[in-house]
Amino acid sequence: MGDEMGSSADTNHGNRNCVLDIYPLSGYYFGSKDAVPDKDETLFDRTQRMKINYAEYGLRTCVEAVIMVELFKHPHLLLLQVRNSFFKLPGGRLRPDELETNGLKRKLSSKLSANEDGSNTDWEIGECLGMWWKPDFETLLYPYLPPNVKRPKECTKLFLVKLPASQKFIVPKNLKLLAVPLCQIHENHKTYGPIISGVPQLLSKFSFNIVEP
Repeated sequence: MGDEMGSSADTNHGNRNCVLDIYPLSGYYFGSKDAVPDKDETLFDRTQRMKINYAEYGLRTCVEAVIMVELFKHPHLLLLQVRNSFFKLPGGRLRPDELETNGLKRKLSSKLSANEDGSNTDWEIGECLGMWWKPDFETLLYPYLPPNVKRPKECTKLFLVKLPASQKFIVPKNLKLLAVPLCQIHENHKTYGPIISGVPQLLSKFSFNIVEP
């Protein structure tokens, strides 16, 4: 009996740890700032840049943020839309020898804050939810590292980022910050690509607690 009670207590404790508080979208302010330059005009340009960077620095590591809000009593994911054509999670490439959390805070401040140094924002970086790998320079991505791949070219890590009840998001003019419902994203590879469309599954261990103002 003692073992069973202990097991139940452990389960309840684990459930409490997997509750994610999310706040209404109405509590956030959205503004704009100067546009950021787009490094890649074409897929060829991106591939060439990746090859040059890999030759100099090795494996390219990217960090991206999973940021949740509430709208219409449903969890929504914050996404950046580029040129009204494709979507991406806020984040980007780490600098050589840069810590993952530091790099993600830097990227979030660059894309979502008034000041790029993040002096007005205290980003709360949570756990790593998943990792995606590029065995080569092409766009194909895997949610695991294939065992026959000894020198992968890119690793993308997704981190949960928890928001306070209110915050200002100041976004470059050439980007749009959108709140998209999880039900619309789930397995919608055609619109959102493999990483974003897989986020609802990564969040499946959480229970969403909508915190009313």
